Amino acid sequence: MKILINLIRNVLGVIMATLDLVTRGSKLKRTPEKQQEVNNALQQLSLYQFFACPFCIKTRRAMHKLNLPIETRSASEGSPHREELLAGGGRVKVPCLRIEQDGKVEWLYESSEIIRYLETRFS
Repeated sequence: MKILINLIRNVLGVIMATLDLVTRGSKLKRTPEKQQEVNNALQQLSLYQFFACPFCIKTRRAMHKLNLPIETRSASEGSPHREELLAGGGRVKVPCLRIEQDGKVEWLYESSEIIRYLETRFS
């Protein structure tokens, strides 16, 4: 039964991810100078995620809309990023935004909180 549920979850996740890619809108336009400033700031961010997770898709969609090419890191089983997430954030829960600022690291969970943070900082 568990195998069937995982199979259904994975199939639905792939369908959702594909639909997301097909239906994405346009990106936020910035001047090249402003976009470079944003890109420099993004070097301190990384998103731990699963490809087919609906909340990760929601977060990646917002990143696309805001024109934020943040590094994504797969937290799938066997991935070294999974261990980083567990060690740094304290749990394997995605999406999780790793924010490094002024020598400190913050781990922000919950897609809505991540999106609110990104909109506030980069809109």
